Amino acid sequence: MSEPVCFRPPAPPVAVLAPRPRPAHVPLAPAQERMWHAARLGRSADWNVARAIRLRGAAVDVSALRSALECLLARHEPLRTTYPATDRGPAQRVVEPADVALDVTERAVTAAELDAAVAALAARPFDLTRDLPVRARLFVLGPDDVVLALVVHHISVDGRSMGPLIRDLVTAYLACRSGSAPEWAPLPVSYTDYTLWKHAQLGEFTDEWSRATHQLRYWANALAGRPALLDLPAREHQSSPIDPAAGALVPISFDAGTHAGLLRLAQDGRASLFMVLQAAFAVTVGAFARSADVTVATAVSGRDHRLLDDLVGNFSDDVLMRVRLDRAGDVDELIDQVRRVALNAYAHPDTPNPRLKRCLLQDAALPLFQATLILQRGPAPHSTPEPAPAQGISITEVPTGVVRAKHDLEFGLADHYDPHGAPAGIDGSFIYPIARFDEETAQRFVARFRAVVGLLADGYRGPLPALLATAGRCSPLSTARRAARLLV
Repeated sequence: MSEPVCFRPPAPPVAVLAPRPRPAHVPLAPAQERMWHAARLGRSADWNVARAIRLRGAAVDVSALRSALECLLARHEPLRTTYPATDRGPAQRVVEPADVALDVTERAVTAAELDAAVAALAARPFDLTRDLPVRARLFVLGPDDVVLALVVHHISVDGRSMGPLIRDLVTAYLACRSGSAPEWAPLPVSYTDYTLWKHAQLGEFTDEWSRATHQLRYWANALAGRPALLDLPAREHQSSPIDPAAGALVPISFDAGTHAGLLRLAQDGRASLFMVLQAAFAVTVGAFARSADVTVATAVSGRDHRLLDDLVGNFSDDVLMRVRLDRAGDVDELIDQVRRVALNAYAHPDTPNPRLKRCLLQDAALPLFQATLILQRGPAPHSTPEPAPAQGISITEVPTGVVRAKHDLEFGLADHYDPHGAPAGIDGSFIYPIARFDEETAQRFVARFRAVVGLLADGYRGPLPALLATAGRCSPLSTARRAARLLV
């Protein structure tokens, strides 16, 4: 008898990232779909990203600054893209540079009024179907002191876009100020090229063998049966309504010794520092919500090709990690579980949240996750500052004071290392919506997270219930009492 023949689908063609002919319909990139649907539900302003640049000196040239913004939009297509709804779904429609009309008005403000003025600018929603996803204002503090405030919708930028965006803006301003055109290296590809390349990689959801379908199937299975909503403590009803995305910050830091202890645990568990912190985060969220089944998330950069490094655009997306605290007996088992879950999440990064929601047995109005932790590498120590871009003028980026809380529990952390590569500490902030939590509750959550991290860094590898009790501040165990002394 002949051996049975096993059918295997043909391998998809290898997609090459390169300039491509533009079809009439350019779909959204996977990372953009969540923002587009949120905007359709009236939550557009939640995804506004605000930045401010201060120019001081006798040589500040407002006209050159306007010209520099025009050059910036001409260089980076996502800044001049609208996102209309079509009969084939939401689309990207790039506006030609000659047709761009960016309103850059001036307004005189005092230093005390600046933060409120920038916040008001950032709070205005974009109509993504017809508005350019960027607005700018010049806030004049004095004859030689101007702040350029930029607000860009997240559908067109991500965190790593800010580096090339600010750099190119300064380059363009200095060129326009001297009466010349900016000398930029040409971008090797555009965001449209990236989008078409990404869709060629993923294939169609109608194809059961495509990468897109494979990833969707993974997430539908991984998240099946989880709690649809964590029962988090909420603040009492307010007499006046609060903007649901208005946020506040609680700073947090860990010293070099704690950092080193976490790295030792990560090395012993064949894991990363991020995985250890995510495990501590899952424990804290689980205790806070009184749930042994928690879904936490992080952001992945999505820039998995060197040609994307200098592009402005939204490449990042959230990946989910379902952690079953009841299936880990001790710290080692928890770290191993988080490591495996994280690696699987990294391997399936491109499923749009709106599509995934349709595959889960939960109310589509509920969020896919409520808690997220992001760890980034901090700037190199003692890095040589860049020279002043021009004599007689100072150009610096200044804080905007705008805090938007898109999730209930959100840590943004950075790890730092000394010039020899030794751990130098971890710092960052906890962001929370003030409509959901009062400051005392937020401080209590941060304190519990700090206690769990301290216990892990100090060498605790025992049963998981001690960690859970520490996060709940009610452990009779000596190890938990020891950790409780770390609470602040």
